[in-house]
Amino acid sequence: MDFCLQQLQEALSAATQDMTADLLARRREGKWSTAEILEHLYLTYTGTIKVFEKCLEAGGPIAGKPRLKDRVAVLVVVGFGHMPEGRKAPKSAIPRGIPTDRVLAEIVQKVAAMDEIIGRCEQHYGKGTRLVDHPILGPLTGQQWRKFHLVHGKHHAKQILRLKQQG
Repeated sequence: MDFCLQQLQEALSAATQDMTADLLARRREGKWSTAEILEHLYLTYTGTIKVFEKCLEAGGPIAGKPRLKDRVAVLVVVGFGHMPEGRKAPKSAIPRGIPTDRVLAEIVQKVAAMDEIIGRCEQHYGKGTRLVDHPILGPLTGQQWRKFHLVHGKHHAKQILRLKQQG
């Protein structure tokens, strides 16, 4: 498995270790619970898998041309490893009530599946090729997608740890 995604799995495992059902459901006013954060991440992983499947089906990269704002966003998030606060999640990644036990059981598998499909696209179309558009960051290479998921996952792991400490 890619190093970034291995780190992602470790960060999520460490953050959720020994969490009870009560802790998973606990939330701060106006914020997601740990269960909802995990579902959000799960949805981003399944969405990434789907869009990379489309890339393979298309027979080539389906990424557009990066604009200046895309390049700046990629530099901040992927290059500097900073996830800006306060950004709304895309509609497809908003928690909708998938059972927490299912999310917990499948999330590690989704990370592995995501790594596998990204690797297949890189094999077919080249490692440095922008393969697929991210809904906010624009066109990304496979490695940029992996690093995005690491930065995004660590951002949410910190939130989970704060919720856990409040418990």
